[in-house]
Amino acid sequence: MAVQFKDYYETLGVSKTATADEIRKAFRKLARQHHPDVSKDKKKAEEKFKEINEAYEVLSDPEKRKRYDTLGADWERGGMPGGGGAGGGHGFPPGGGNYTWSTGNGGEEFHFGGTGFSDFFEQFFGGGRAAADPFGGGATDFPPRRARRGEDVEADILVTFEEALNGSKRKISLKRPGNSKTETYDIRIPAGVREGQRIRLAGQGEAGSKGAGAGDLYLRVKFAQHPEFRAEGSDLIHELTLDAWEAVLGGEKSVPTLEGHARLKIPAGTQSGQRFRLKKHGLVKQDKTRGDLYVVIDIAIPKEITAKQRELWEKLAEEI
Repeated sequence: MAVQFKDYYETLGVSKTATADEIRKAFRKLARQHHPDVSKDKKKAEEKFKEINEAYEVLSDPEKRKRYDTLGADWERGGMPGGGGAGGGHGFPPGGGNYTWSTGNGGEEFHFGGTGFSDFFEQFFGGGRAAADPFGGGATDFPPRRARRGEDVEADILVTFEEALNGSKRKISLKRPGNSKTETYDIRIPAGVREGQRIRLAGQGEAGSKGAGAGDLYLRVKFAQHPEFRAEGSDLIHELTLDAWEAVLGGEKSVPTLEGHARLKIPAGTQSGQRFRLKKHGLVKQDKTRGDLYVVIDIAIPKEITAKQRELWEKLAEEI
C-alpha cells in the first residue's frame, strides 16, 4: 500500500529554511491552540496535536531533519526500509497512526495501528526492533532446525504528560504476518509511567517455531512534546518570559501546571535564568510521590522602542 508523503514544514507553517528557534515557536503556538485539554472539539484536536507532535519530532532533531530534507518527497526512491514503532498522545483515536514492523525473517511484517505516528513516519524513521536470538537463529536459520521461541516485538508509544500523571486506557491494533485479521488490544498506561519504560503484552510477539512459545510485544514509552513543559526526570520545566520592568519591580504571575494554573510570586530584582520551584507539581516518581515544577525566567528586552520610551529609559539610566 502506497504511503503518503508528509510535509512537516507545512504542518508547522514554517519555511524550509526556518531556524530551530522558529520551529520551536511555531510548535508551541500550534500545540497550545490544539492541545486536547483546551479544545472544545477534542477528537479533532487530538488528531491535529498528533500531527504537530510528529512534525516537531522530525524538524527539531538535526539528524532527522537532515535525513528528511535530503530525500524529500522522493523518499520512497531512496530505498528507505519499512519498520518502526511509535506512539500517540493524549487519548489519540484508535485508527490514527498505522505502521509496519519488519522482523527481518523473510520480510514478514507486523502492522500496528492506534499508536499515534503516521505510517510515513514509521517507514521513514522506523524504530521497531526485536531482541537478539540467543541461539543465533533468524534469517540464516530458516526453516528453523530446532524449536525456537518467537522474537519479541518492540515499538514506541507516545504518551502525554497528562497520561503519565493520571494514567489512561488506550486501544492498539495489530495485524500479524500472513493474517488479514486485525487484533485489538486494550492497554493500560499506568499513572507514574516513565519515559523508556516498557509495557508488556505477554505472548503477543512473533510466533515460535516447532511448538515453542511466542515472543512478547513491548510498547516502549516516549513522552509527547508539550507546549508548556519539558521533563527532567520526574521534574517539569516551564519557561516564563517577563518584561524588564516586571523583573525589576516584581509582582505575581499565573503559570500553567498539569492540573491548571498556579500563582507565582516574582521578587523584585529577579534575574534572567533564575529558577522558582513549585513543589509537587511535576510527574509521579517511582515511590509514588510527585516531582516538582521549576519555572525558569527569561527576561524580554524590546527590540524596538518609541521616542517617548527611549526618553524614559534615558531618564531611568540617569537615576541609576
